[in-house]
Amino acid sequence: MTVRVGYFPHNNSLFVLRHRGILERRLPGVEWVDLRTLPAKPPVDPKTALPTLHSDWLFEPGGYDFIGTGFTPPVTGLAHGRDLVYVGISGPRVENGRLVVKPESPIRSVADLRGRRVGIAHGSWQTTLLLFALERAGLSWSDIEPVDTSVHDGPSAFRSGDLDAWVGAYPALAAVEQEGPVRTLIETEGLFSHPSLWFTRRDFAENHRDELTEIVRSLQESDAWITANPREAARYFAEDAGTTSTADLDRWEHALRGRPFGLNPVTEEFLAEQHHAAELLAANGLLPRSVDPRSAVLPWLNDLLTPHAAR
Repeated sequence: MTVRVGYFPHNNSLFVLRHRGILERRLPGVEWVDLRTLPAKPPVDPKTALPTLHSDWLFEPGGYDFIGTGFTPPVTGLAHGRDLVYVGISGPRVENGRLVVKPESPIRSVADLRGRRVGIAHGSWQTTLLLFALERAGLSWSDIEPVDTSVHDGPSAFRSGDLDAWVGAYPALAAVEQEGPVRTLIETEGLFSHPSLWFTRRDFAENHRDELTEIVRSLQESDAWITANPREAARYFAEDAGTTSTADLDRWEHALRGRPFGLNPVTEEFLAEQHHAAELLAANGLLPRSVDPRSAVLPWLNDLLTPHAAR
């Protein structure tokens, strides 16, 4: 059978795997689907909704059977009735980014964001980070002006002053830091674990265990290579962006060295974070309902990722 695997640069593991040829040796019929080439979905208002494209394409013709993203998309999919299941999670990516302002900004704490324009890649982990930070400060989503910025637009909007604050992520944040200092309002560490995660449709997991097992094994092999060869892995991302300059390679290598690679079982701590995020997103009008992500766990997948299952 043909297995369709989605990928894009923001899930570093799948992006590198796409270039390594490892999965093709295990599943000769695999097809790779670049998310950036799929038809665009209508934009959503970041004040009132979340984009659903990552989970939508698991269930729509022309999409894929397996995908990896950041923290928020599976919660979004579950809340919209998508029958998906978690495959695995990475370790905490607390060094990947944080909420920042310019050093001269009058904003001294998250509580000062009331009425301010805050840039996020909406629908990603950045939405969850900002919402968790607002909750801690006693604010809600309606207290701020969320601005949906892409990874590429965020730095320029922050530099120009179009944003009062920005949830920056590496390597884009590194490019801004090289031009001058930024001031951190809140770190990711201590707020939430921010792992990468991978998920699929329930029917695919249940009916194609062998194929899913090969995807997991291939990711594990490829992730071990990234850990051992971060400079070489950085070239895939720099070349995809159309550059191989030393500065860009340095930024990507720095980003990859700061991220945990490898697939781990879904833990109760992670599920509690996902549940809390779902409740907050729903309470703030970004999701139609809250969901309990524990319904999206298959025990055999966790068994696959425990150390005794490695081969």
